[in-house]
Amino acid sequence: MRFKIDLWLKISLINLFLVALLGALMRYKIGFDFPFFVQKHLLHSHSHFAFSGWISHTLMVLMIYFLKNKSIKFSQSKYSNLIIANLVCSYGMLVFFIIQGYAFWSILFSTLSIFVSYIFAYVFYKDLNKISFGLSKKWFQGALLFYILSSIGTFFLAYTLASGNFLYKPYLSSIYFYLHFQYNGWFLFACIGLLLNFIQPKAFYNKPLTIAFWLLFISTIITYLLSVLWLDLPQWLYFMAVLFSVIQFLVWIGMLVIFRKENKLLKAQPLFLWRILKLTAFCLTLKFIFQLLSVIPSLNQFVFGIRTIIIAYLHLVLLAIITPFLLYYIYANKLLPLNKSIKNGIILFYIGIFMNELVLGIQGMSAFGYILVPKINVVLFGVAFLLMISIGWVAFQTLRNRDLK
Repeated sequence: MRFKIDLWLKISLINLFLVALLGALMRYKIGFDFPFFVQKHLLHSHSHFAFSGWISHTLMVLMIYFLKNKSIKFSQSKYSNLIIANLVCSYGMLVFFIIQGYAFWSILFSTLSIFVSYIFAYVFYKDLNKISFGLSKKWFQGALLFYILSSIGTFFLAYTLASGNFLYKPYLSSIYFYLHFQYNGWFLFACIGLLLNFIQPKAFYNKPLTIAFWLLFISTIITYLLSVLWLDLPQWLYFMAVLFSVIQFLVWIGMLVIFRKENKLLKAQPLFLWRILKLTAFCLTLKFIFQLLSVIPSLNQFVFGIRTIIIAYLHLVLLAIITPFLLYYIYANKLLPLNKSIKNGIILFYIGIFMNELVLGIQGMSAFGYILVPKINVVLFGVAFLLMISIGWVAFQTLRNRDLK
């Protein structure tokens, strides 16, 4: 079976639309009376499918495309089967989390999804080793390790729930473990690997970018502590979290300087794509700043005490950093057709992302001051509807192109 890159990426856009649709349904249910779905079930379906059906699926496809461009021998049919297996698990989670929440079928598909990720990581790692050198190789290796590492959180969560001896702190810690190594590990490192392969920095930057990899890799492991500072950790662990938060931020600033010097290829892209990439880099900088600020104990307690702020932060990473970068990478590499209609849809989608973060931020700050913002849930539904319609339009217009590679 030949690996058809644009077929799998068209499915990516459909999956992103489904993620946005579930988000809109959740927002509608909060703002209005909608008895047909259980809110928690929608949330589980939305989050699991966003991770597996949209981001992980798209990263797998783009990483396989990276191998294909390196002209090394590998089994395209094996990867196609892995992509299909991941999609089956993703759609299984999408449907059964809505129907039953955490129960037999949804847990089965989520567990199978983890095993598919293990197989993909093993197969891809072996093929990656056929490449003698490349900055992207190291970042992809790190991404795969974090992909596997994050699953420890899900297994510990399952054990906590199955043991019958429910403890809130281990339960919450395992969730944050999974989220941290997915967002800051698997997603971020894979995206940086793709970017480095795209811009091809001069050999002069190989050493500093390799040092940056190791510093960011170690920092990512240590900064999990930021997610569990509320556990009253020993003082030395707190200082470790502070130190590596600073290192992480400085490493990213250093990488930005290199990217700015190596941006001729990036600037050659359509202006709106170049602006999306710059806004994505700005949001990633904000993310590192927020992580740095979270080492302040009083601020950390405030952040983890208000659910809306946690949601805003998670959406900052997922919706304002990872998702725009993937869309940028797909269209900058001309892996899918781009016309004026699709361009306008992407711009509207990005406006929706900005509005979503803005309104969630206002809601979070108002909660801190015990201020009730009128119609805030209606506004959030309107934003979610804009996200759904805009990415739905992009997917529809893209699917009209029937030429598959």
